[in-house]
Amino acid sequence: MAKTVMPFGPQHPVLPEPIHLTLVLEDDIVQEVLPNIGYCHRGIEKGCERNAYWKNPRLVEHVCGICNFMHAQAYCEAVEKALEMEVPPRAKYLRVIWAELNRIRSHLLWLGLLADAFGFESLFMQFWRIREKSVFLIEKTTGNRIIFSTCVVGGVNKDIPNDYLRGEFTKVLKEIKADVEELLPVLLKDPTVKARCVGKGVLSKEDAHKLGAVGPTARGSGLRQDMRLTGHAAYGELDFEPVVEPDGDSYARALVRAKEVLQSIELILEAIGKIPDTEIFIKPDHWPEKEAFSRIEQPRGELIYYVKGNGTRYLERCKIRTPTFANIPPLLAMLPGCEMADVPIITLSIDPCIACTER
Repeated sequence: MAKTVMPFGPQHPVLPEPIHLTLVLEDDIVQEVLPNIGYCHRGIEKGCERNAYWKNPRLVEHVCGICNFMHAQAYCEAVEKALEMEVPPRAKYLRVIWAELNRIRSHLLWLGLLADAFGFESLFMQFWRIREKSVFLIEKTTGNRIIFSTCVVGGVNKDIPNDYLRGEFTKVLKEIKADVEELLPVLLKDPTVKARCVGKGVLSKEDAHKLGAVGPTARGSGLRQDMRLTGHAAYGELDFEPVVEPDGDSYARALVRAKEVLQSIELILEAIGKIPDTEIFIKPDHWPEKEAFSRIEQPRGELIYYVKGNGTRYLERCKIRTPTFANIPPLLAMLPGCEMADVPIITLSIDPCIACTER
């Protein structure tokens, strides 16, 4: 049977990310997939080596606007390890609050994009309407709608008053929770969504482990893998258990993200109840001389930052490994055998961020 080679991307109506896949088809069944990335390289790693190390949190936040706080947090935790310093307890809790708020914003954005991929435009707008409430909380607590710019080496540079956390902040979070609980069944119980997602893009638990899947892509295949289990920041003091779904298909990955929105709200509420009254910043008193790395759970999965100090204000090396980079090999294993029409949804199911990948 004759084979057809068809390009997918780098621009596609369903996928707002510049990823290019070369698909080899027999009829409309995918037989082979070859990736081609490199459309938005920006040289951020090299930029980190040109700046004084304390200026880089602002730079690495621009790796990705959707998960920017996590990039600053991972960078700061790596440098703090190289400096062998401990940040104040309140700063750790504030980092958790902002990180989980970042996760809520990211997952609601993705759920809206999933609805849009099926042509459910009204549902897409409803998810983004709810997302706007999380953006409101970000703006009220950081001064910015997108880039947080609150995480710095040694802690955080802004505080959130306890009365606001326990008042309006908690009130809006509970509104988000109620809205999400009402809207999720409309998407996840729709027969069209199930027909296009259930049994599509299956990644077994064994393949997820072997291919190095991370984040919801791994947890949707039954792997209990989440960097928050390491207890970094204040996660070790909170009641946390990863959301895991066993089926390994596109629907399972959607379920993981949907449930994680509600879980993140509960984590923030618990952190608000436990946050201590301490300072929020300790100024480093020497230059980083060692090498260190940090691992945190970004909305798409495990984010790794490696830094190497040399006893000056400049880093000798900064290396970033993003979750989409790790999830591309699993994606290539999901696609063969599927219909051409399923490629956009399966690709969307790993929540790809090519801007993160090509830093």
